[in-house]
Amino acid sequence: MSVVAFGIVASIIIVIIKQQKPEIAMQLALAAGALIFLALISQIYTVVRTIEDMAYKAELNVMFLGTMLRIIGIAYITEFGSQVCKDAGQGAVASKVEFAGKIMMLLLALPIVSMILQTLVSILP
Repeated sequence: MSVVAFGIVASIIIVIIKQQKPEIAMQLALAAGALIFLALISQIYTVVRTIEDMAYKAELNVMFLGTMLRIIGIAYITEFGSQVCKDAGQGAVASKVEFAGKIMMLLLALPIVSMILQTLVSILP
């Protein structure tokens, strides 16, 4: 709740300041986003640890887990970067950031897709 309240208050302040000083409003928006991210780091760590514990209990391949966590991280960072670009009125740049994130996720997933395809080929006659 405190993060949501902070976000709402920051948004109201940014809207008010944007009318007078748009360049300062953008900096405040970046700072607010960074503070919200920092406030959530411990929760992110808890989620990652829980996923790792479940993966070890299920005896999953560590490569799959590491790749999955990196892909999730890229997705969140890409979304954050894209939203910052959109907030700055740079929709075209935001779409390029999203495209770059998708390409990076695809590159990370290629070894897993390759292993799945190799397994399927070995199973099929």
